[in-house]
Amino acid sequence: MATYEILIADDHPLFRSALRQAVTLGLGPDVRLVEVASIAELETRLAEKSDWDLVLLDLNMPGAYGFSGLVLLRGQYPQIPVVMVSAQEEAAVVVKSREFGASGFIPKSSSLEVIQEAVKKVLDGDIWWPPQAFEKVDVSAEAKAASEGLASLTPQQFRVLTMVCEGLLNKQIAYELNVSEATIKAHVTAIFRKLGVRTRTQAALLLQQLESVSAS
Repeated sequence: MATYEILIADDHPLFRSALRQAVTLGLGPDVRLVEVASIAELETRLAEKSDWDLVLLDLNMPGAYGFSGLVLLRGQYPQIPVVMVSAQEEAAVVVKSREFGASGFIPKSSSLEVIQEAVKKVLDGDIWWPPQAFEKVDVSAEAKAASEGLASLTPQQFRVLTMVCEGLLNKQIAYELNVSEATIKAHVTAIFRKLGVRTRTQAALLLQQLESVSAS
């Protein structure tokens, strides 16, 4: 039986391999690592099993809008610590990771030793942040409100929202998810209510509040 079970969520096979190597060297053979390459795969794994010891989450994953993957995880699986992993290392990105509930942040430029130290600390119940996490960066009230609204969505509602924001019609979303159009309409109504929006455009703008690049 593995001592630790860790999900690696990153769409770059090379970096997943680097993370796997670092974690395996740092923790030894008693660790079970599972890799996923998209938010949809991540959700599937979490639906199957919700007691992972750690999720290492790439910031820019297919199916995510910036920090939306982190927000979804914190809302649906608050018991699982999440460490963000990103090549975007500027203070605004690291501070937002902290604001939105991550337990740490590993810059992709980190050495194997730093990755190992970060993972061990978080597994021990601690946090791990690079120095830029404590710089003065304002996270807008809109971004915080967007984070709270998105955290209240179920995984299926979140999936519907991302498809809405990609411009798909209810009929197309129903086909993609293999459910009735009436089900999608009910989801959209519930999503709009939770997010406090009335139109698809407003929902898309709200999701953009969690995009990673801008510091506002």
